Amino acid sequence: MAESGDVENKHPLKLVPPPAFIQERDELFKQLKAESEAAIKEKAAAGKEITVKLLDGTTKAGVAWNTTPFAIAQSISQGLAQNAIIAKVNGELWDLERPFESDVESLEILKFDHPEAQQVFWHSTAHVLGEALELHFGGHLCYGPPIESGFYYDMYSPERSVTPKDYPALETLMKEFTKAKQPFERLVMKKADLLRMFSHNQFKCRILNEKIKEEETTVYKCGDLIDLCRGPHVRHTGNIKAFKVTKSSSSFWEGKAEMETLQRVYGISFPDNKQLKEYEQMIEEAAKRDHRKIGREQELYFFHELSPGSAFFNPKGAHIYNTLTDFFRVTSEIEGCLDFMSFVYTKFGFTYKLNLSTRPKKFMGEIKDWDAAESQLKDALNAHCAANEGTSWSLNPEDGAFYGPKIDITIRDAMKRDHQLATIQLDFQLPKNFQLEYV
Repeated sequence: MAESGDVENKHPLKLVPPPAFIQERDELFKQLKAESEAAIKEKAAAGKEITVKLLDGTTKAGVAWNTTPFAIAQSISQGLAQNAIIAKVNGELWDLERPFESDVESLEILKFDHPEAQQVFWHSTAHVLGEALELHFGGHLCYGPPIESGFYYDMYSPERSVTPKDYPALETLMKEFTKAKQPFERLVMKKADLLRMFSHNQFKCRILNEKIKEEETTVYKCGDLIDLCRGPHVRHTGNIKAFKVTKSSSSFWEGKAEMETLQRVYGISFPDNKQLKEYEQMIEEAAKRDHRKIGREQELYFFHELSPGSAFFNPKGAHIYNTLTDFFRVTSEIEGCLDFMSFVYTKFGFTYKLNLSTRPKKFMGEIKDWDAAESQLKDALNAHCAANEGTSWSLNPEDGAFYGPKIDITIRDAMKRDHQLATIQLDFQLPKNFQLEYV
């Protein structure tokens, strides 16, 4: 017996009956969730008053184990509540429906335009994809993280591979789940219970035994999916208005070629269709700018299997390369590394970001020398930004090299992906360690 659906792969939209582990997993979740909710209700009944401080310094009154970030957002404005993706409580990402446990020194409500909110949004959509993968393929889920632009989910399905013909079925199921506005339910569980819940999935058991050192961790449920996950997530699947399965490939468990082969399915999602259409247009434009396509069509260079990572220049490509080399030699006379970098990047129409990476936890040398070096780099960045309108820099704490601070410069490509290229590093340990002197 199979549930019908408009799919291209000739497989049923949902396996009927569904995999047995879905019901077994759900029964244990309901039992433990009821116990958890009873405990939270008892704590909330104490009526302990708390104060929630917003970023602008204003405060809101609340009750511990009762008041949620979403309730605070609603008290500010319905527009903020409707557009909220996730909360940040005392610097920690926090589910909008998760009650505060005590006074809050800092509450921030993040919308989709915030990078951390995008990662949460894409992570939540990965769970929706995971729910579709389980019901359509019956496979065992592995990792399903957000990535720079979108998300993916790895699935163990030795009997059947994912192909583009499967995408419509997955998207049909995902549309069903988002339309249902399935809530994301968080539950703290003991490791012993988790091993019982995921006894059907060897990969989740490996994560629990090898990666999770704590005696308790969390799972999240949306619809039929219950997944081992630290979260946090959006309030419900209805927040995900537009999505697309973009590609699939094979992968290996934890990237190790000697381990099991998995099916990796990628996707992208947005809070509205307009953003999805803009993304699709951007992808189309980026495809036209694909260097491999342009290089071949304009006879600039070619690749060969003998050296797949290195381009072989044709005469036209060699001419461009030599011209660029001459250009860099001329600009090497520009005083200051930052000015040189800015001159080159803006010449090619790139926008760039500046980040100051400071002293890491493990470092060489004296703190006073690090402080002095970081101060010099800050002065240089401030002077550069003052001289270049619209330019600013950000702090990247504890990300410097072990021997000195650095300025990392990233540029954005046609697909709006950031790539780190130039780095200006200050190594003041080298002369000390090798007893070198400048003359």
